[in-house]
Amino acid sequence: MEAPSTGDRASPTPLLAYADPFARHLDAFLLAGRIFVGAIFVLSGVLKLTGVAPYSTRGWPAEWFFGPLGASVELFGGALVIAGLATRYGCLIMFLFMVVATLSAHRFWEFADPAQFRAQQSQFFKNVSIFGGFILIFALGPGRYSLDHLIRRRAAQADEA
Repeated sequence: MEAPSTGDRASPTPLLAYADPFARHLDAFLLAGRIFVGAIFVLSGVLKLTGVAPYSTRGWPAEWFFGPLGASVELFGGALVIAGLATRYGCLIMFLFMVVATLSAHRFWEFADPAQFRAQQSQFFKNVSIFGGFILIFALGPGRYSLDHLIRRRAAQADEA
């Protein structure tokens, strides 16, 4: 039995092609990915802005300013990504935020204690994997199930009218 193909997203060998039909649901996977990547930031931003969680401003001056600023970036950047609104800009903002946060808060190489070293190293590489999520969403776009798509479709309909 030959596995079905999905055209340009087809696997290179028949054995691997059995997963190809799922590629037809790319828009649903993009929505799920946006939710998974964005949710951690929305939750973190809300918890910090409401005082439930502390601000993470390790090594930054003026915690009174940078704490709420970082939490606001997390909340609104994550919400943009989840909603698929200005998605590529949201991904870019969140990617840059993550680079700064990762390099300032998870400098695992500075820890002599093995437990702290491993904990910070884990956080550092968790963030690196989130970079990959933002890069993929940036490259692929938000997909059909997004406000960007809805706005673009309505603008095209208005142009036709």
